[in-house]
Amino acid sequence: MDCKDTVALVGAGSMGLGWAIVFARAGMEVRLCDAAPAMLDQALAAIRLRLEELVRQGLLDQRPEDVLARIHVTADLAEALSGVVHVQENVPERVELKRTLFAQFDRLAPADAVLASSTSSLPASSFTDDLPGRARCLVAHPANPPYLMPIVEIVPAPWTAPEATARTRALMERVGQAPVVLKREVNGFIYNRLQGAVLREAYWMLKEGIADVAEIDRVMTSGLAMRWSVIGPFETSDLNYRGGLADHASRMAQRYFEMAQDLGAPEPWSGDLVGEAVAQRRALLPLEAWEERVAWRDARLMALLRLARQRDEATPQDKAEEGA
Repeated sequence: MDCKDTVALVGAGSMGLGWAIVFARAGMEVRLCDAAPAMLDQALAAIRLRLEELVRQGLLDQRPEDVLARIHVTADLAEALSGVVHVQENVPERVELKRTLFAQFDRLAPADAVLASSTSSLPASSFTDDLPGRARCLVAHPANPPYLMPIVEIVPAPWTAPEATARTRALMERVGQAPVVLKREVNGFIYNRLQGAVLREAYWMLKEGIADVAEIDRVMTSGLAMRWSVIGPFETSDLNYRGGLADHASRMAQRYFEMAQDLGAPEPWSGDLVGEAVAQRRALLPLEAWEERVAWRDARLMALLRLARQRDEATPQDKAEEGA
């Protein structure tokens, strides 16, 4: 095995399995490590199911067995990290657990390997500050599942070497992801701060009796999400008025300020409020049907991804005919 093309994934939950697909389908060798034998026992079978669905959806032009042949499972951390170029941690969001693991990574991984965390909100500075090799540590936060949603937020700590950030960005681009590098650490990064802003408004409207869960979700799925799937919030605003973003701000800034004041000071979601949201969701989707609904969601994401690829692969003539 050529170690210069080998990555280690630590944690074989859903995120670890997703990362395994990302790297293996790009031709890299993958070592998937987990301390729990039960997680490793089911890992390859679970990955195969996902690969077979990608083939059915026309999103994978390789045989599942060829991709699987690049993925090797082990419970031995030292074996997993030997000679790799990149380590991607995918364990629960507990600072002390990550601190313990990154100390082991720093001791066992090659000195030039980047050590990355998939954490969705914890800054790397909160668990790498006392490491001798902290300059190679950073966050590489993916969406879930990463083999369908390519965004990766690369968040360096204050002491992360620029070379480690640049190598991680290049690696993510190489394996087909869409990396974004944050200029500095911030709680929640970009992805979850945007998602949190939407959820804050959604919970407030539920609390105030403005609409039920289903109606709030429908405004997103039949409106905002359709537009945001092709352009982001700044471009959306830029295209709303002929004068562009400046025109939009002159018309709407005060209205959005007034809307923000409606919410008052940020406050935690109360147990009663969350309970009401849960009750409405369980009426719409019993937990017994949760797995089926996740599969339905992923199938829709695959359909969107397939359409996006067809659009990107269209010839100039095809695009001209579409616009005619």
